[in-house]
Amino acid sequence: MAAGIFLSRVAGVIREMAIAAFLGAGTATEALRAAMRIPNLLQNLLGEGTLSASFIPVYAGLLKEGEEERANKLAGAVLGLLLAITTALVALGVLVARPLTWMLTAGQLPDDVFAATVPLVRIVTIGLGFLVVSAWCLGVLNTHGRFFISYVAPVAWNAAQIAVLIVVGLAGWAKLDIVDALAWGVVAGGILQVLVQVPALREVGGHIRPSLDHRSREVRDVGRRFAPVLLSRGVIQLSAYVDLLLAALLAQGALTVLGFAQVLYLLPISLFAMSVAAAELPEMSRLTGDPSAMLARARRGFAQIAFFLGFVAVAYVAAGDLIVGTLYQSLAGTLFGSTEFTDELRLSVWLVMGALALGVPAIGLSRLSQNTMYATGNTRGPARIAIIRVLVAAGLGLFFAFQFDRVLVEGTTLIDLGNVFGLHGPLPRSERSAEDIFRLGAVGLAVGSAIAAWVELVLLERLITRSLPTPPLALPALAAVIRPAAAAFLTAAVVKTITEATPTPIAMVLTIGLAGFVYVTLAFRLGIPEADLILRPVRRAIWRR
Repeated sequence: MAAGIFLSRVAGVIREMAIAAFLGAGTATEALRAAMRIPNLLQNLLGEGTLSASFIPVYAGLLKEGEEERANKLAGAVLGLLLAITTALVALGVLVARPLTWMLTAGQLPDDVFAATVPLVRIVTIGLGFLVVSAWCLGVLNTHGRFFISYVAPVAWNAAQIAVLIVVGLAGWAKLDIVDALAWGVVAGGILQVLVQVPALREVGGHIRPSLDHRSREVRDVGRRFAPVLLSRGVIQLSAYVDLLLAALLAQGALTVLGFAQVLYLLPISLFAMSVAAAELPEMSRLTGDPSAMLARARRGFAQIAFFLGFVAVAYVAAGDLIVGTLYQSLAGTLFGSTEFTDELRLSVWLVMGALALGVPAIGLSRLSQNTMYATGNTRGPARIAIIRVLVAAGLGLFFAFQFDRVLVEGTTLIDLGNVFGLHGPLPRSERSAEDIFRLGAVGLAVGSAIAAWVELVLLERLITRSLPTPPLALPALAAVIRPAAAAFLTAAVVKTITEATPTPIAMVLTIGLAGFVYVTLAFRLGIPEADLILRPVRRAIWRR
């Protein structure tokens, strides 16, 4: 699963590098970011997280009992109902794209950005409908232990977009024409993502047939679980909507900066947290009759997530500018001949990514905490906590975003930084529409999101403590890596200063490499098992020599 997620996220980073090379920042990129966020509400509501938490425990239970025929009927009914709902919502999204775009951005997008966004929303909504079907394929394949193909399938989605970008970008198309073509690449990619899973799906579920049977006990059980999870996911999507709304109230470029930063932010979460949490959900669901075995799996998962994401947070905060510069400037320029990614954009993306990174460990641990409760059948508790998280993120984001939007970026310098400590509302609309001026309002959104992630983790920790005997706790696992993380941060700061005059890719490798060595070595000395897993192959290689 980790291998599949890694490849798909790397493909996503390459897609962003192509966007950086051919589009950079401006009206076209801003419209693309807004257009992708609006249909994503549909995908994330009905997609992987919601479907997995409600469908997999019931489906896995039937297979465990040897009820393969009933399991196939359940899977077919869920697919049929999902297709019906998704088709209706996609058709509605295409028909009402203009008022929907206006409503979700409160009419605050600049006129040129709004005009470019509406047709993009119509196109990408069609493509994202296929991604919901892909989530059903993932649920079936994961339950049968086929993890790689379902998690590597998004490579096809990204590959279609990368191919479109290269063809039309090198052909010299105008930026608005490039994003129109890219939107159709999203549709083609969605179809491909489903098709690549079909052969494996036939092997494990060859007798599954779509139906609209909603009367069976198993389907009702999935529906009973689905509603609270949908509420939880819906609340999270409300948070995404609030981010979109606030970004529309910020200086132009906020959506562009958030888009570039969030791809890098989500990569380690997907690789080191979502992979663990998703792999453990069907396993813990099978072990509900053996609490000690289930809790042991959860504890191991918490330790793994804390170890890897602890270092990711350090690397992104201390050396995020080197990562951003290497990927979006150096490598993008080398691969695609040139890049539209400026130094102002590099600094802005790093600051947003660094702020988001402060919440990376909490986000990862919360994902496994949620799945631990889902495995026991408790979907309502995480839903209530998700509501609190959204309220905190929205309130703090509302406050911080407007303060940070008063800070300008010129080259590698921040101007009017003291305005962060004032109390401001949104900038006048006339000051928000300049394409060549970068502001830091998106950093404020990231700060609010990071704080809210920690609030959610603490509340989930309390819920698990009340719900389970001898509960697996996330915070102690995180506390174990604090000393290695602090040492790694100091190392990164020193190495980054020493290598300031060297080319960015070399400075990045040296900074992150030496900081990682310090982190793993100290963690090993402190007896953290995950460090031994990394050092063991190294020791074996040295011993063989």
